Amino acid sequence: MMLIAAQAVSPAAAASPTPAQSVKRSVQQDFEAATALQDAGKDAEAMAAWEALEKRIPKNKRSLAIIRVRKATALIGLRRYDDAVAVIRAGLVDLPVDDPTLKADRYTGWSSLGRIAEYSLDYASAAEAYRQAEPIATDDLNRVATFRGLVEAETFVDPDAATRDMARAEAFMAPLQIDAQNRAILKRVKSQLLLNRGDYAAAQLEAGAAVKLLGGLTSKTDLSDVAARSNYAIAALLNGKTDEARRYMAMTGAGRLSTGSFDPGPQMKVPDCGGEANLRPEDMAVVELSIASDGTVSATPIYAAGGGAVALEFARAVRNWSFDPVQVKTMPAFYRIRMRIELRCSTVFQRPSVGDYLDGDLGVWLSSKNIAPPSLATGSDAATLPALRSQLVAAEARDGKDALSLVPILHLLAQNAVVPREEANGFARRALTIVATAGAPATARFAIDRIVAASSGAEAWNARRAAKAIRSALSDPAYAADVPARSAIRLMLADAMRSFDENGARVLLKQVGDESGLPANHPLRVGALVRLASLEQANGNVDAARTAFANSGLAANQCALIDAPPRFLHAGGTFPDEARQWGFEGWTQVQFDVAADGKVLNERAIISYPPFVFTNAGKQTLATARYEKSFRPDGGLGCGGSVQRVKFLIH
Repeated sequence: MMLIAAQAVSPAAAASPTPAQSVKRSVQQDFEAATALQDAGKDAEAMAAWEALEKRIPKNKRSLAIIRVRKATALIGLRRYDDAVAVIRAGLVDLPVDDPTLKADRYTGWSSLGRIAEYSLDYASAAEAYRQAEPIATDDLNRVATFRGLVEAETFVDPDAATRDMARAEAFMAPLQIDAQNRAILKRVKSQLLLNRGDYAAAQLEAGAAVKLLGGLTSKTDLSDVAARSNYAIAALLNGKTDEARRYMAMTGAGRLSTGSFDPGPQMKVPDCGGEANLRPEDMAVVELSIASDGTVSATPIYAAGGGAVALEFARAVRNWSFDPVQVKTMPAFYRIRMRIELRCSTVFQRPSVGDYLDGDLGVWLSSKNIAPPSLATGSDAATLPALRSQLVAAEARDGKDALSLVPILHLLAQNAVVPREEANGFARRALTIVATAGAPATARFAIDRIVAASSGAEAWNARRAAKAIRSALSDPAYAADVPARSAIRLMLADAMRSFDENGARVLLKQVGDESGLPANHPLRVGALVRLASLEQANGNVDAARTAFANSGLAANQCALIDAPPRFLHAGGTFPDEARQWGFEGWTQVQFDVAADGKVLNERAIISYPPFVFTNAGKQTLATARYEKSFRPDGGLGCGGSVQRVKFLIH
């Protein structure tokens, strides 16, 4: 790539160069040197080189735009994702779409935005970025790679669009001489789409085709093989083809670590049912995680029973896990790069949603102003989005761009899962300005302000960044002076802080629980006390957990909270024959209730590794367990929400 020539040098200077000027490198030479550093993966050095170049040509918009798009690659390597998004956006503005010589740079910019959003689990933004990149891909392989990102993201936010784009990808690739590896990638992605659409037989066929393209079910295994074989195994299990599923799962290496182990630890916590995503006990997801040598985790949703929002919520929860680097060293590197687990939410402390409470206050205030919610047919976010956009245009034309009647439409658009993050942020900011001007009460205003905060950065999954954004609201006098508003902010802040600052979260929850301005049964106070009980119980502070839960007014019949939980007597259970046959080891974490007669009820696996292999065996093991009888006058539940791990080892 040739960069535009450096700024002209005056004739006098050109005729009589100083010694320093005679050895000074040209802008083009510096550009090539920075590119070489970038290609070598030396992100910090490349970053410095790009910034030095920016200073040399501050007024040349075209050249600056090229440099900024390239600089974003270094920023991504340094994990400075918000900075990368900012410089790419600035660069794309000055890369004219009608200049064919800039096509490669525009493709780099859009595909980089897609990568950032995909890594950050912002799949609506990822889909939009890949959609922009696909038609300007610089070659066939880049276009196939862009189709991969587009369909994989759309699978979890707009499966109908993913189906259409998958068909386009297949039609594009059909006449091309493309290697088997890249053909297999699209087959794997299609199998994942079909899995999430509930077409398990077709998903199994597509995953099988991917395996065949990669060389078949041989002893050779790389990361592409693992993903394709695992997709086949999941589809086969869901399709009732158990023997086939076990055979393919065995050839992924899952549950067959030659050294070390992958055991659940305290950092592997499933989200509570309820919450802002409204997770239900029946929701389930398979998430693929990659554990870095420093113990940090990245995660990708694979499959969910419950929809794309469920898949992404579980993946975000996994993103905030961390592992002890010492433990990581015991895991073979190959297996910790693509490890899949099966997850469900916990019913022990079902978490009331703060957002639902705030949205309720916003709705009541808008109703008092005679503003009705938009009329929409039921359907997915993708299905309702066109109607919302049309209603916004109509309302703007009828009432003006700052009318209060726009707020419910803007609010729904800002929360629509298909709307890219930056656009959603714009909708939320518009709505916030309107309600603030109209004098909305603090809780109604914060119902929108929380969305502004959540959509302001590229890393919404990051608990520390989320906490920083929420914390700034506490300094707003309008919120600080309003009891429900400041209580809601403290609750949301505590939710964000729990994964990295439990003491800070505990202080915030106690402040809401002790808030004299809230009635005893106020939903925010109850929500705080339930969260506090969960936090205390997880840290072994049973008395404090019991007190918090009792103060919430709810029945404290959880096994972890009662004075003398029933004593375990015995359990049966067997090692699944098919798992033994194929050499699987693994574990499942089972949640269950104990009846007054000591029998186990309502057993459900909340974490399983490998997915589906030991889920039923773990449940069956706990179903046979017996506990000491406990007296209950009504003969009802002895205690609920107990958790037990069942480990399956071959000796």
